[in-house]
Amino acid sequence: MENIIQSLPNSPIVTFTILILVSLTIPPIFEKLKLPGLVGLLVAGVILGSNGLQLLEADSETMKLFADIGKIYLMFVAGLEIDLAEFRRTKDRSLGFGFATFAIPLITGTAVGLVFGFGLNAAILIGSLLASHTLLGYPIVNRLGVVKNEAVTVTIGATIFTDIAALLVLAICISIYGGEFSPATLIIQLGALALYSAIVLVGLDWAGKEYFRRTGDEEGNQFLFVLLAVFLASVGAQVINIDKIVGAFLTGLAVNDVLGHSPVEEKVEFVGSTLFIPFFFIQMGLLIDIPAFVSSLTTELGLTLAIVGGLLGSKFLAAFTAKLLYKYKWNETLTMWSLSLPQVAATLAAALVGVDAGLLSQEVFNSVIVLMLVTSILGSVLTARVARDLTIPKADLEPQSEEWTLGIEPLETSEIQQSASKFTVCKLKNRFTVLVPIYNPLSQRYLIEMGALLARHESGMIVPVSITQAHVHMDEPQLGIALEQSDRLLERAVEVAKEFKVEAKPKVRIDDDIAEGISRTAREQNANLIVMGWSDSTTSLRARLFGSLVDNVFWASHCPVAMVKLLDEPINIRRILVPVKNITPQAIRTVRFAQLFADTNQAKIALLHVCDRGTSSEQIAKFEAEMADVLTQGGPQVQARIKTVAYDDVSKVIVRAAQSFDLVVLRSMRRRTAGGLGVSNVTSEVIKQLTCSIVLFGEPHT
Repeated sequence: MENIIQSLPNSPIVTFTILILVSLTIPPIFEKLKLPGLVGLLVAGVILGSNGLQLLEADSETMKLFADIGKIYLMFVAGLEIDLAEFRRTKDRSLGFGFATFAIPLITGTAVGLVFGFGLNAAILIGSLLASHTLLGYPIVNRLGVVKNEAVTVTIGATIFTDIAALLVLAICISIYGGEFSPATLIIQLGALALYSAIVLVGLDWAGKEYFRRTGDEEGNQFLFVLLAVFLASVGAQVINIDKIVGAFLTGLAVNDVLGHSPVEEKVEFVGSTLFIPFFFIQMGLLIDIPAFVSSLTTELGLTLAIVGGLLGSKFLAAFTAKLLYKYKWNETLTMWSLSLPQVAATLAAALVGVDAGLLSQEVFNSVIVLMLVTSILGSVLTARVARDLTIPKADLEPQSEEWTLGIEPLETSEIQQSASKFTVCKLKNRFTVLVPIYNPLSQRYLIEMGALLARHESGMIVPVSITQAHVHMDEPQLGIALEQSDRLLERAVEVAKEFKVEAKPKVRIDDDIAEGISRTAREQNANLIVMGWSDSTTSLRARLFGSLVDNVFWASHCPVAMVKLLDEPINIRRILVPVKNITPQAIRTVRFAQLFADTNQAKIALLHVCDRGTSSEQIAKFEAEMADVLTQGGPQVQARIKTVAYDDVSKVIVRAAQSFDLVVLRSMRRRTAGGLGVSNVTSEVIKQLTCSIVLFGEPHT
C-alpha cells in the first residue's frame, strides 16, 4: 500500500481526482448510517491527511485554493438560500428572535472564553461562533410541509440577522487583532464595512437585475456573472481588511432576489454542493490533528463541554424568550430551538479564519468540530421529532393565484375546508385550455387523449403544439422538412381530438428553445394546463448541469404542468394512487388534478399518507379527517379512500402500493440543498422504481 501511495505523482490533478472520488462515495455511505454526509467528509479528511494515509496535505497550494473556493462558495450558498420573501413577511418577529438567538449565545460564548483565560477579543470571537446557525433542518420542515408555520418562518428569517451580525463581529475582531487598536481605527473600519456592505447589497442587486434583463435567456453568461460577483466581492472584502467569507455571504443575499428559484440558481448551487463545498469539509478534516484532538478533549474537556453546553443552553433560552414575547406553543418553541442549533457553515468558516489569523487556539478549533458534530446530529433529530406536530394557518392553505390554479375557487368558510377547493371555470376569462406539446409520434396519441379527456370534462379545448427548432436562415431545407413533420403530427392530433368531440386548435411554432416555445405558446393561448410527454433525463448529470426540457418548462410556465408517462390509454385507467405527505396548497392542487382526471372516466382514487413510525394514532386520525374534508368539500366528487402507513422508507411504501394501481400522481418539488450539501428526493427515488403509468404534477416556478 505504501509503495502505491509513494508512486503517485505529486500533482494537483491527483489531488483533484482524490477529492472528487471522496465527494462521490463517502457522503452516501454516512447518510445510510443516519449521519450527515459532511461528517463523512471530515472523517475522510482525517484518514487521507497526515495522521492517516498521507495522500493529501492541508498546507499544499492546491488544497488551500480548493478550500478557499469551497469556503467562499459555502457562505455564498448560505446567503443565497435564505428566503427573503419569508423574512419580509415576518421581519419584526424575525429580527426580535434573531437578536435574542444572537445576543444570548454571544454573551454566553464570551463568558466561556473569559473564564478559560482568553483575552476579551478572542472571547468575543468565540461568542460570535455560537451566535450564528445553519438551517440544516430546512429540508426536514420542508418535507413535513410546515415551512409556512410562523415559528419556522421566523427562525428562517432570523438566520439573516444572526449570520450577518456574527460575520461582522468576526470582521471587527480580526481587524482589531491585526493592527493597532484605537477608537479612530475602529470607527474607520466600521465605516468602511458599512460602505462596502451597501455597495455589495445594493450595487450587486441592481447590476444583477440589469444584466439578467439584458441577457435574457443566456444562462451560461448569467452563471459566470454570479461567480464573478461572488469572487469580486470576496476580493473587495480583503481590500478593506475583512475576511472574504463576509463578502461571499453578502453577495448571496444581494443576488437572492435576482436569481429567485431560477435554473441559474439551481446550477450555481449544484456546482457548489457537488464540487467545492465538499472540498472545504475535506480540508477541515485534514486540519484535525488526531493526537492533539484527543489530547484537547481530555486535557481541555471542560472547554469543550462549556462551549457545547453553552450553545445548547443559550439557544434554548433564546427560543424560550421568543415563546414569552410572541406566545408560541411549546412545540413551536422547541422547533425554533432545534432549527437554530446546528453550527456548520458560518461557524466552521469563521473558526478557521480565527485559527489562521492566530486569534483562536487549536483547542477552540477542536471544540468547534465537536460542536458541529453534536449540533448537526442533535438539531436534525429534534427537528424531525418536534416539527411534525406543527400546524399551518388555515389562510395559508388557500390558493394564492386564480390565474393558473386550474380554475380553483376557495370556499367561504374559515374551517379547514378553506384549503379544499372546488373546480369551476366561472372566474376564468378564457375557456379551459389544455396545451399539449407533441414531438414523438409513438406517445402522441396517449397525450392527446389525456388532454382531450380533461378539456372535455371542463367544456374546453386543446391546443396541440409542435415546436420546430429555429435556424439562422429561414429558407434552409432542414427547417422545411421539420415543418412538414410538424404539420403531419398536428393533423393526427386533430383527428384524435375529434374522436373525443373536443375542439382542437393546432399550432406550429418556430423557436430557438423548445422549452421556451412551449411556455410562450401556453401564455399566448391562456392555457390552464400543459400536458407533456415523459422525459427520462430529468435526473441525469446533464440535466442537473444544464436543465432538462421539462425542468425549464416547469420553471417558465405560467400554469401547472403535468408530465405524463402512460403505459395504457387514459380511458382505461381506473385506479389512481396519490401520495400525500401533508395538507398544503400544493398538495391540495395535486389532489384536485387527480380528482379531475378520475372524474373523466369514473376512476377511483386512493390517497396514501406515509408518516413516521412515531406518529400517534390521534395525529393520524386528525390528518385523515382533514383530508376527508378536502376531498368532500372541493373538486369533482369521485370515489376516494385514504390509507395511512407508518414507515420510515417513504419511497418503498409508495412503490409497493403502486403495484395495485394503474396510475400514480406525484408532485414535483424543487430539490433543495442544506448547508451546501444535497438532500434526498423521495419523488426521484419513486420514479426510478415505478412500473405503472405516472403523472408528475408541477406548478409554475418549481
